[in-house]
Amino acid sequence: MPKSKRLMELMMTVNRKRKFTVKELADQFEVSTRTILRDLQELSELGVPLYSEVGPHGGYQVLSERVLPPIAFKEDEAVAMFFASHALRHYSSLPFETQAASTLNKFYLYMPGDVRDRIDQMKNRVDIVAPTRQKPVRHLSILLDGAIWQKVISIDYESREGGSIRHIQPVGIYARNGYWYCPAYCFLREDFRLFRGDRIRSAEYSSSDVAPLDLKHVHLGNWEEFTRKKIEWTRMYVVLSKEGVQRCEAELWKVPNLHIAEDGSGTIDGMIPTSEISFFADFFLGLGRNAVVKEPVIMVQLIRERLQEMIEMYDSDIQ
Repeated sequence: MPKSKRLMELMMTVNRKRKFTVKELADQFEVSTRTILRDLQELSELGVPLYSEVGPHGGYQVLSERVLPPIAFKEDEAVAMFFASHALRHYSSLPFETQAASTLNKFYLYMPGDVRDRIDQMKNRVDIVAPTRQKPVRHLSILLDGAIWQKVISIDYESREGGSIRHIQPVGIYARNGYWYCPAYCFLREDFRLFRGDRIRSAEYSSSDVAPLDLKHVHLGNWEEFTRKKIEWTRMYVVLSKEGVQRCEAELWKVPNLHIAEDGSGTIDGMIPTSEISFFADFFLGLGRNAVVKEPVIMVQLIRERLQEMIEMYDSDIQ
């Protein structure tokens, strides 16, 4: 086996094994222990974080920050990876903010000059814009790790009712309209709740005796189904103009049963949590004549009340 190929396979092997002896590798690659020692020295110089232990149970170990083997990208693939990371720059907070910036620099600096020129030309011609929010979100990484490794996180959360300490088990994190959200099981409420990232003032792994639940089957796509029996639901029916349909598709995270006609207009006819009536009232009020709410009656009343408040506010300014 050529040395270059052996080094490549050796790098993948040590990353997979994490702990091994020189003799194990020598037997696997059918070379001498001296050759393996030289190869390990070269891997170490290339940046693979190896640690050696002496004694009867000693050997080599790969530290936590592993280095992945080189991957050959085609030009279009490399450009696509660059812009996938570049598109996230509008978010002031990311779960891997430092690592994303490092990755972006590596992709750019190690590309041939003509590819960098191509990227420079594309930077001002391709963009994915997200609303800019002023409040930073500092705890995305621990929330994501908690979801992946099924850990209980202790958070200091600022809700409308005030601050409180919660023990939660995150399901995942997602961004919408510039905000980060974390659906999680709340041990205080004994149910799933949605937490907004910028309202989490602190987060750390819980040191209490709260045992984590088995939530491997719960993810961002289905977590709401596990609260359905405990949530009060209300039918919502809204008539939309063509522009109203486009605004709903662009701005709502999930549009409940949106039906679009041939001319582009449409209707919304579906069930929503009763607790979200106020949110949808504000949203459809912002669409003006492009949305007419028919049901529920309480949402229609809320919109009328808010319109009256606005009329009075502007009347007072005129006077």
